[in-house]
Amino acid sequence: MKPAHDEIERMLARADLRYTAGRRRIVEIVAAAGRPVTTPDMLETDRSLPQSSTYRSLDVLERAGVVRRILTGGEHAYFELAEPLLDHHHHLICTSCGLVEDVALGPVVEKTVDDALHRAARRAGFEPEFHSLDLHGRCGDCTTST
Repeated sequence: MKPAHDEIERMLARADLRYTAGRRRIVEIVAAAGRPVTTPDMLETDRSLPQSSTYRSLDVLERAGVVRRILTGGEHAYFELAEPLLDHHHHLICTSCGLVEDVALGPVVEKTVDDALHRAARRAGFEPEFHSLDLHGRCGDCTTST
């Protein structure tokens, strides 16, 4: 996937931030992976990236809404491009090995979930901004290895 650099530059500018070469490289690595990746994955992909700068850049990119952090309960968080840079989707997260896989529910199921969440939010006086659903369990490899 080719990242939308112009849109990302605008997103950062709205937060009064610059789209530096290092931030651009991180976005390119995340986009090229085609799946959520950890910081060690990024550092392995491009050994010229300074570790401390990568962590700081990920924080900046997350605050600007460019990347999304996915917490798995494991040692490292995963990162992917945020919506609207990616299509809406959810995740399957393995509680044993930490694998994160994207899953799309399809338009009918997604509308049903979205409607149900909006009704629940309205009853609670809650103003929703977005939703994400992560299913935690054990992946096929971890299930068959026991």
